[in-house]
Parts: sequence; C-alpha cells; structure tokens
Amino acid sequence: MSAVSSSKYRPLTLHLRTQRANRVAMSFAEVERVLRTKLPPSACAHRAWWSNNPNNNMMTKAWLEAGFQSEQVDLEGRKLVFRRVAPIPSSATFAESPQSNFSAAPKLGLFGWLRGTVVSTGDLTEPADPDWARRVADG
Repeated sequence: MSAVSSSKYRPLTLHLRTQRANRVAMSFAEVERVLRTKLPPSACAHRAWWSNNPNNNMMTKAWLEAGFQSEQVDLEGRKLVFRRVAPIPSSATFAESPQSNFSAAPKLGLFGWLRGTVVSTGDLTEPADPDWARRVADG
C-alpha cells in the first residue's frame, strides 16, 4: 500500500484517475474542493511546492500516483494544469469515487474487507433456529 493511499490527498489521486482527458486544468479552489481541505500557504506562495519531485510533499505523490504531472502553475491566477504521463487506468478505476467514504481503505476484496468483523461464538454446524430444527427433524 502506498503512503498516498491513507493520506488526506487521496481524493486528488482518485479524482485525477477518473479523468479521461490528458490535461486537467484546475484552480487552487477546485483542488481544495476535491481535497475537502485548504491547501497549505506554501502551495499558494512557492511554485516549487507544485514540482513533480516525488520527495517534495505528499500531495506531489498523489498526482504522480494518478499518472499525472503538474505544469503551467500560475500562482497569481491560482491555477495549474495536470498532464497525464501514464496510460489511462482500467475502467474499474473509473468507478471509484473520490467522495467515497471508503476511499482511504485498502482494496482487499470482499473477504479481506470484512476480515475481523464477524466473530463466531457457537457451533456453526448447529441450526440457527432450534424450533426450525425440531420441525425439520419431526417432519
């Protein structure tokens, strides 16, 4: 699991993955709406904050993981463009919603997702309803 999977910037990764266009122009306000949080002051003051260096910050990893790079950063206009640098992901990824309550959880499949949520306290070979079991036995 990548560090972005559990980061507050995961909604940006998911949003970009759902885009079919190779260039996605966004205002800083749109980025904040997707993230559901304000950008740090350094994002609005320093162009380097938007660099594509994966060691820069966690948000950089979010757009890189989605297969995009930032470009045309306009600090005065508070906007930028994300350009696709990786192939468009499979259609299964497009179904993933950035607003999903489960977006930060790892994708483990049905049984992995439910692991630990159901605990047996009895004999699973016994009927759940003793009256029904008697009716079947008497039947």
